[in-house]
Formats: sequence, structure tokens, C-alpha cells
Amino acid sequence: MVANGTPAAPSVKGGRTLYGIPVGILMLDTRFPRIPGDIGNASTWPFPVAYRIVSGATPDLVVRHLRECDLLRNFIDAARELEAQGVGLITTSCGFLILYQDQLQRHVNIPVLTSSLLQIPLVTTLLPRGRTVGVLTVERRSLTPHHLAAAGVAPDFPITIVGLEEVGGHFTSVLLDNLEELDVERAAREHEDAARLLLERDPHVGAIVLECTNMPPYAPRIRALTGLPVFDVTTMVRWAVAALDQGSFRDSQWR
Repeated sequence: MVANGTPAAPSVKGGRTLYGIPVGILMLDTRFPRIPGDIGNASTWPFPVAYRIVSGATPDLVVRHLRECDLLRNFIDAARELEAQGVGLITTSCGFLILYQDQLQRHVNIPVLTSSLLQIPLVTTLLPRGRTVGVLTVERRSLTPHHLAAAGVAPDFPITIVGLEEVGGHFTSVLLDNLEELDVERAAREHEDAARLLLERDPHVGAIVLECTNMPPYAPRIRALTGLPVFDVTTMVRWAVAALDQGSFRDSQWR
């Protein structure tokens, strides 16, 4: 207690330069536009985030050739830098990095959520009997059983997948060819068309998971069209941050 009877402030420990950043994001090396809602647009987040660009990790390499290229060390080094900076958890800017989930988690001491695909098993438990999970991805042919297995999705899991390249290809081309101009309305219509195709292929879909971290801006259009819950990287990260930071509630209610 200090002289006036108020509690003394607790001592705190330093050791780094920055504080109060709950999320670190490993970014691909890109130049395509990132609109609000995209993981790479800082205005997407209701809390501070720290970014690390992984040099050489182009969209084409990560989506189409990650199992053959040698980028793991680059991602590990960047993840360790974010951990040293003091972030509370790490995510990435591409759902296909699910292939690095186990390796990255082994090399840092904070939670790692590489891909929104990690939500698929959880979403399944939320659905009524007979309902299935649908996935929208940037490129269907590149999303393999290896990616799904890394996300904890069993080979016999009832899942329907549609790629944006199947319904026009503008969105897919801008991202994977790393182009500098995006027609946002055209991309939005492609997401609506992809959602329609998903429900045509499986009328029993009860929820949709967006693989691509550039898809969240279009989630409201998908929800409005389908009436279904839509899960993406932002729903995953906000859920995890809520678990890491409950201080204000606990401090005010349970002293």
C-alpha cells in the first residue's frame, strides 16, 4: 500500500520493445490488392497485429508447389521473430500453409493457427445430423487430401469443395498470378456463384468454411445468398484471441 491507502502498482517485466500485439501474421510475398476484410489489411482487425513478410513465398509456390519447394525454414525464422516481438499467437496469410502447421508449432512456444481449414472438425460438431461442411478455396485442384489431413479431416469425411477457378477465375488469377488490380464486384459475384455451385453439388451443406484468407470480404455476400454460417480466418483468429485475453472481464467481476 502507498501512503494514501491505494494499492501499489505491480512491478512489470520488460525485455522487448513492443507490447500489446496479440496476433502475428506470416505474410506471403505479394503485390495484389488487399481490401478491408483481407488478412493483409490491418483495418480488418479490431486489435493490433504484427506482420512479417516471408521473402520468396509467392502465392503460386505456396498454393501449387509447397510440398516441393524449400520454404519451411523461412517461415520458421519469421515465426520466431514474431514470437520474440511478443505476439500471443501466430497465423498465416494462406490456408494452404496448413502443411506447415505441425512444423511451425514445434518451433515456437505460442499457439499457431496456419489455416482456417483447422475449423472444419469443429464446425462439424456444430451442425445438425445429416448436414455437411462445404469449403470454398482459391483453387480446387490444388487443395489435396494432404492439406485436409493436416487440418484433421479424415479421408472419409463428408466434405464438398468448390474452387473459385471453377466460376470465372478472375479472383483466382489475381491472387495466384499476383496481379496488381482486382475488380472487387466481379470477385464478389464469383464468390456468390461458387456458393451456388457448392449447394448444387451438395444440398446438405450446413456451413461454409473459406480456405483463402483473401475471401473474408465476401463472407457477407455468401451468408446473404445461402443463409448459412460462414467461417473464415477472421472468425478463427478472433475466437483464439478471445481465449487469450479475458483480463478486463476477470478484473472487473472477480476481484
